[in-house]
Amino acid sequence: MLDQNMETDTTDQSKDDILICLPGERLCRVEDNVVLGEGTYEQGGYIYASKSGIVSIVESEEKYQMVSVNKPGFHLTIPATGDVVTARVLVTTPKFAKCAIFCVRNVLLESSYRGLLRKEDVRETEKDRVDIYKSFKPGDIILARVINQMEQSFMLSTAESELGVVIAYASDARKNRIPMVPIGWGEMQCPQTTIKEPRKVAKVLPESTIKSEP
Repeated sequence: MLDQNMETDTTDQSKDDILICLPGERLCRVEDNVVLGEGTYEQGGYIYASKSGIVSIVESEEKYQMVSVNKPGFHLTIPATGDVVTARVLVTTPKFAKCAIFCVRNVLLESSYRGLLRKEDVRETEKDRVDIYKSFKPGDIILARVINQMEQSFMLSTAESELGVVIAYASDARKNRIPMVPIGWGEMQCPQTTIKEPRKVAKVLPESTIKSEP
């Protein structure tokens, strides 16, 4: 996702482009003119982020590019019951989906928190007919509400119509990863291949209408 944009042409990053990454996310290939900066590490010929933050690409006078991950203005934020969070789906099972929470309200977190989304908390109605595999896929970005805090994770819900998948890619996408677009509240489609896949799609509304509970 991120590394495709950077690998295509790292010299075209403008000041208005903001690339946000999570720990362990692949950023770009290792090349002769690319060096590692703060918040990155090399593995298997690629540069990865060692922390969450904003990706910075700086070209030096020696004509090499330094890739760094910076954390401007981060402060400790812990999800609370009622908060709307942004998370990445990591694993799906018949009964639940494991997620990594990386944003609480509008605050990008320094470290991600574990989230657990149970089958019965996916939809408001027809809960017995919910199929996790037809609702989410690993890699999906979702909006969810925190409904409970456990010892090592946060219980999430996407039951509200405004919550669910906001960014997803087709399962067979490889090189040309283009985000799918919603074609209904239960389906998304790749605009390039026209492949359709089921999802629990978020009915995205203006930010002011999706508020955390008091």
